[in-house]
Amino acid sequence: MDSYPAIEDHGLIGDLQTAALVTCDGTIDWFCAPRFDSPSIFAALLDKEKGGYFQIAPHDVRYVTKQLYLPGTPILITRFISADGVAEVMDFMPVTGEQVTDAHRLVRIVTMVRGSMRFRVECRPRFDYAREEHQLERHRNGYVFRSRSATLTFNPVDPVRRLISEQGDIHLEGGDLVAYGTLNEGDTGGVVLETAGSEPRIIPPEEIQAMFEWTRDYWRRWLERSRYTGRWREMVERSAITLKLMTYAPTGAMIAAPTAALPELVGGTRNWDYRYTWVRDTSFSVHALLGLGFTEEVSRYMNWLDERIREAGDHQDPLKIMYRVDGSSDLHEEVLDHLEGYRGSRPVRIGNGAADQLQLDIHGEALYAMHLADEQGIRVSHQVWKSTVRLVDWLCHNWDQPDAGIWESRHHPRNYTFGRVMSWVALDRAIRLATRTGRPGDMTCWTEQRNRIYDQVMARGYDRARGTFVQAYDETVLDAALLAMPAVGFVTPSDPLWQSTLQAIERELVSDSLVHRYDPVHSPDGLPGHEGTFNMCTFWYVEALARSGRLDDARLTFEKMFTFSNHLGLYAEEIAATGEQIGNYPQAFSHLSLINSALTLNDLLDTEADARRRR
Repeated sequence: MDSYPAIEDHGLIGDLQTAALVTCDGTIDWFCAPRFDSPSIFAALLDKEKGGYFQIAPHDVRYVTKQLYLPGTPILITRFISADGVAEVMDFMPVTGEQVTDAHRLVRIVTMVRGSMRFRVECRPRFDYAREEHQLERHRNGYVFRSRSATLTFNPVDPVRRLISEQGDIHLEGGDLVAYGTLNEGDTGGVVLETAGSEPRIIPPEEIQAMFEWTRDYWRRWLERSRYTGRWREMVERSAITLKLMTYAPTGAMIAAPTAALPELVGGTRNWDYRYTWVRDTSFSVHALLGLGFTEEVSRYMNWLDERIREAGDHQDPLKIMYRVDGSSDLHEEVLDHLEGYRGSRPVRIGNGAADQLQLDIHGEALYAMHLADEQGIRVSHQVWKSTVRLVDWLCHNWDQPDAGIWESRHHPRNYTFGRVMSWVALDRAIRLATRTGRPGDMTCWTEQRNRIYDQVMARGYDRARGTFVQAYDETVLDAALLAMPAVGFVTPSDPLWQSTLQAIERELVSDSLVHRYDPVHSPDGLPGHEGTFNMCTFWYVEALARSGRLDDARLTFEKMFTFSNHLGLYAEEIAATGEQIGNYPQAFSHLSLINSALTLNDLLDTEADARRRR
């Protein structure tokens, strides 16, 4: 690899336990196994020289590339187009299922559509974030890359002679494999990489075809369960597939993103590991998934969340803000000094030190999800309800204290307005759940504290001199998280207090329809530098506009956001001032908030159209 590809110049493939990124030039430059949060095998995305990669691309040919997904699937097709011909590389990972396994397969199939091309195959793994040495073993039917802690089996697809042909065209460079082969029109070749594999073997074409058909049919059958038939169906369905790809099937937990340490500012230090499950992110996904009809995914996530609530409630502790996909909470943060970072963006961090922060808002997101699930018949057990009661009781006695906030500030704790609002949501939804189901709870205390929070937010979270709600008490800074206030029911969209806040956010945080989280110059977060606009906040802005009756503005802003997706309909965390995507990629929060915005805006547009017809 000669240079770093743009973050957006990647497609995502996965098997519901881990995932890989594939560039527009046919390079897998990020892959961790056996889980999303496992050490990397390919990580050239974070260090082009040391990180390791697996590339299949034309050799000594001038070409352009195009990428697309096979419709209704995450099967990725990379097309190489030149004067000599047209070829396609098809990448996918057969779904592993709900049983934990160390065996994962990367299937790469090359087809010569027209003409003839010579291809170069480079497989250069670097195990454990390039911290482990490895050996390359030649076997009769393939190769094995073996390190102290892992193996990677290189299985050629029959007929072998096409993609990796005569012996003179195969070079073993230390622990790496470089091979060359020429494909003519109609020829097909390929490789199956397997983690935790045994003796390499030559894969017959009928087995590859069966893998492909099973994977294709699995995803199309899954997508058929969606009940969304509104506007923007293509973008909504691609976002749904992306969220599913970021779900760990054995537990139902959804990660925030499959990558680590991609910068929020190229060359900056805001480089975090997102390969974990945030209670906030996944709880907000419940609304999106239920809106599309994916109740099974919601039910599995709620089972995972129920266990976290039991752990917290039984120990009379708050929820942790994030966990590993298996529910464990050891997320020790460390810096990989030997990696230079994406385009020199140091430090490269794995683990996440924010895991032990107190963030009061997550209790609101958790109870919000529980309430929505209950409305759809996904109810908690008696034991989980008892733990929920203890958690809500804890919140009753602890909501009125500074915390780190939704944006995980590494500065001093503050009295964040959004944290108070979501604490109000937690108590309000607990009251509704207890009332609807007839289950016990200290309703007197819950109601009293809910009302106290409301009164306090109105008294201290609203700056009367500015005429806006503010990020934290006794401060004047705005925060885009406040855009969620109407959606969770804390204020009505037509309330003058809210309308003046929306107008202030438009003046100070919105730039050409894109929304900044806050201004770090006036709201120090303990880190140097700036960042781009936050995609989730832009989608929250769309919802806020729509709920305020500004449907034309909401629709235009929403469709402008489509121009910032990549060629496959994927979104990272943020958009830089240059218009390129930055931050970890793809990000669940971006895609779930796209779905929620589409659901809300589509319903309101339909209501408006019905009203016009009646007139």
